[in-house]
Order: sequence, then structure tokens, then C-alpha cells
Amino acid sequence: MSGLATASDRVARVPNAVPSWGSGPEGTNGGSGIVNVASVPQRSPFRYPGGKTWLVPHIRRWLKSRPRRPQELIEPFAGGAIVGLTAAFEDLVQFVTLVEKDDDVAAVWQSILHPHQGRWLAERIVGFELTPESVRRELGTPRCKLSLRERAFKTLLRNRVQRGGILAAGSGLMKEGENGRGLASRWYPETLRRRIEAIMAIRRKLAFRHDDGMRAIEENVANPEVAFFVDPPYTVAGRRLYTYSETDHPALFRMMARVAGDFLMTYDNTAEIRRLANRHGFEMRLVPMKSTHHAEMTELLIGRDLGWIEAVHRIAVLGTTAPWAEGRGRAGPTAAPAEAGLPFPGRRRSP
Repeated sequence: MSGLATASDRVARVPNAVPSWGSGPEGTNGGSGIVNVASVPQRSPFRYPGGKTWLVPHIRRWLKSRPRRPQELIEPFAGGAIVGLTAAFEDLVQFVTLVEKDDDVAAVWQSILHPHQGRWLAERIVGFELTPESVRRELGTPRCKLSLRERAFKTLLRNRVQRGGILAAGSGLMKEGENGRGLASRWYPETLRRRIEAIMAIRRKLAFRHDDGMRAIEENVANPEVAFFVDPPYTVAGRRLYTYSETDHPALFRMMARVAGDFLMTYDNTAEIRRLANRHGFEMRLVPMKSTHHAEMTELLIGRDLGWIEAVHRIAVLGTTAPWAEGRGRAGPTAAPAEAGLPFPGRRRSP
């Protein structure tokens, strides 16, 4: 992007000078660096506004760049949890803890990770005959009359038939939908069953907490063996997209500055967030993405040390895997530096 620092520079304390991570790792679209989400395994049963499927190739690189495989990854604002699920499925960490405050989203994860309730939920989905009448009947049932697993089903149904997958109050039902299929355009019962059953099969690698994400971070702030993927509600559009959208962002940044382990944060690219990152000496990179309406946008990656972005090249040149993956049959060499579009291998970052 014109006027921005090169990706090899450590971010100067200048709010508007954020390096752009041009072309990315495997799964990206040619020279644009935009991840082709069709190339990423779809693990989550949710279609989530602000979901991070597009970030998965970069998450793999971040976690594989660690000197040792993290004992635990905590995703304190889990939502659709694609990052935590990917880390568990691909054995990128030893254990994953998902944390979510939203009662309805929590009901889904609590049900899926329960051996009997998860099975019931999968069968309920494939047995549901979706019509406008049946949808309105299900969505009209008061929560107080629903069990935990029935609430989970209602949440997934809402997520699949409401515009954009938005669960916040006020979101309406789809009308035209994809290819004019209306309410059924995002309802894939067999696919949802397979995803739920796959998650159940690895549930020993997963834990779920129905809790405030910042509390979960605080409890683990001194543990160097814990990595955090922090994806709080958007500062601009959060109120429209999420039931719990209010986050004390300055307090969150202060907390992340204290954590002993590694972390990666994602945010919408706003002046407020850049100022907070600069204040705490964090590094920033802009990553290209596409919105749910296929508009090309950028999102901000924030961390204490984003040197792993350049380290991608050294790994590619040497043809090695992650340090802790040696001899474990992990993925082979990463994309070649020329394809990645990042600085020349071995170039040192500015002090």
C-alpha cells in the first residue's frame, strides 16, 4: 500500500504507519495475498459475522513459529471458534480452551462438547424439515421453555436463516438468500452433522468456558505456556453484529501487555486501536481479507513480536517445518518467498 512502511520494518510509533502483509502463505489468492477461504477446512458449525476462516493459514504459521508447541491456546472471544478448532484438529497446540460470554453461542458449544447432547443436536439438525412455518415456530419458542440442547438448536437455526448469520437482536430472516433459495440457502444439515461429529471426536483436546473472556486471560496472565488468540468484537460494527459488543479495549491492551505467553490479536483497522497498540509497544501488520459481501478490506494483526512473518521466508528457504514438529510428520516447506511477497529472507528487522 502506498505510503506504508515495508513489511520488514518494526512498526514505528506512528499511528498511520502500519506495514501491509502483501501476499500471504498457502491458501492465498496469487499476488493479492487474500486467502481463498475455499482452501481452508471449514470446522465450525457457525457462519459467523467477523469469522476468521480467512486467517487460518496465518494462524498455522504463527503457532508453528513458536520454539515449542504451546501447551494451551485460549480463545477468549470464541464465537464461531475457527481458530481454536483449527489448532485442535491440526495438533498445533496440546489443548484448546474456548471462552464465550453469549448465552446462546455458549449453549451450542456446551452441547457439542457433551457426548450425549452433541449427538442429539446433530440428529435434530438432520431431522428438521425446514419451511418458513417451521422456522418461525422454532424461533418463536420462548427461551425459558427450552433445554440447553434445544437452545443450541435454535441458535444454530437462527445463525443459518438470519441475514449474515447475525445473532444480535433485530436481525431479520433472509429473503432471497443464495441463488434465490431463501431460508434454505445456508441450511446444510448433513454438513452440520459432520462438523459436529468431527468436533465431538476430538473433544478431549477441547474445553469450553461460559465466561467473560477478559477474566480467562487474567487467570492465565502469568503462564508462559499459554498462547492467546484475541479477537474481540469490532470497535465499529460490533453493536450491530453481536449481543455482547461492549469491550474495554484499553483495559484489554493493558492486560495483554502483562501476559507471559505469546498472543495474537485481530482488530478492525482504526486510529483508536493503532494508538493503543503503539502505546504498549506492540507490532502491527495489515492483512488483506474479503468481507461477507466480497469487498476487499484489511484487518489489523497485533502482537508483541510479529517477526514470525519474516521468519516464514527462512523456513521456506531451509525447507524445514516448525521447530517442535521435527520428526512428527507435520506439513512440509512453506510457500516460497517469491510467492509470499514478503521481504528477502534473512533481512533483519529495524531495531
